[in-house]
Amino acid sequence: MELRATSIGDLPSGKMIGIESNGKKVLIANLGGKYYAIGNTCTHMRCTLSEGSLSQERVQCPCHGSTFDVRTGSVLKGPAKNPEPFYKLRVDGDQILVTV
Repeated sequence: MELRATSIGDLPSGKMIGIESNGKKVLIANLGGKYYAIGNTCTHMRCTLSEGSLSQERVQCPCHGSTFDVRTGSVLKGPAKNPEPFYKLRVDGDQILVTV
């Protein structure tokens, strides 16, 4: 299912947001005009990743410091062991659409 997540104007470069739709929590990040979507719930202790920090392609969980690659969802630094789900997205005009 494809959902309208946000508009490009609401997500400046170097920023991230969290959305929830149909029970899915998704983090969307803008890295220099390229957009990525991964799960927004840390696989370690279920904290909300979009409340953490984004540095280049790395999002750090605010609870225990696990770090994930927002381009792929892979774990870059534990304590998390499992990757985040990765979601396809596309830009249609000024809208960012995510497939969940």
